[in-house]
Amino acid sequence: MGDTTVVESDIFEVIGTQRAMRRLKPDPVSDDLIKKVLWAATRAPNGGNVQPWRFLVITDAAKKKALQEIYSAEWTKYLAPDSAATRVEMTPEAAASKARTVAAGQYLADHLHEAPAIIIPCGFLLAVNTGIASGSSIYPAIQNLMLAARALGLGTVMTTLHRHNEGAVRELLGIPENAHSAALIPIGWPMGRFGAGPRLPIEAVTYWDHWGAKRS
Repeated sequence: MGDTTVVESDIFEVIGTQRAMRRLKPDPVSDDLIKKVLWAATRAPNGGNVQPWRFLVITDAAKKKALQEIYSAEWTKYLAPDSAATRVEMTPEAAASKARTVAAGQYLADHLHEAPAIIIPCGFLLAVNTGIASGSSIYPAIQNLMLAARALGLGTVMTTLHRHNEGAVRELLGIPENAHSAALIPIGWPMGRFGAGPRLPIEAVTYWDHWGAKRS
């Protein structure tokens, strides 16, 4: 992995500035860099260390285009006039932020296939259904992958709209019925800049010892 130069080594800076990058350059990303972020993914915590994951890396132009068409169709449905995305009342500031996000999302829907690679992490469900935890081991792996990409200067965004037509994705990529595509992650060199995204302060989302109890 000779060209896997880390551009940001401060883990807290990586966490604080890793954000959704929906506009990616078509410039190639080496296999060494892809393997490096996958290595990070496979270091993630997982139940019983059974490592219930597989990672599909899509670089074939025809398959990337087919994925873009699947994704774009679901994006169009998401933006339909009666969709949840357009029914929420917002402040002017929130509406402006949403408009920027929608514009970036539209770019992704139109240009997904131009990303040098698309990674589809797949997970396996637990034999005993544990509700929200069933199959959850894949998501720490996804976060590791995305943080590693940020440290290397690569942009990513975690998307899930393709799951509304997962059957087509399965058929296209040969994914077996017992494996579930947890996300679709384009990866490439970002057109924009990394930076802190808007987040609530921890005091607003943290309780101590009992639901609703806060510390000043």
